[in-house]
Amino acid sequence: MKVKPIGDRVLLTIEEVEEKTKSGLFIPQTAQEKTQTGTVVEVGDDKDAITVKKGDKVMYDKYAGTTIELNGKDHLIIKMPDIIAVIE
Repeated sequence: MKVKPIGDRVLLTIEEVEEKTKSGLFIPQTAQEKTQTGTVVEVGDDKDAITVKKGDKVMYDKYAGTTIELNGKDHLIIKMPDIIAVIE
């Protein structure tokens, strides 16, 4: 299935959280904090409002967007104003 966001929305893949610390301890899912970083997969059709492009790694607001599952991976559809930074 392919999803194409509309307007000023952006589709991100959610970055996976490390399940193990550097010292080798495993962190249970319930204790892991949700990451606020992801990679842009698709962008909407409002070219004036969207300032990111496919492949950009971005940070977004903690409670932003709608989570969906595509091809077994978690994705997030968010509005462009919810993106707070591009990570280089």
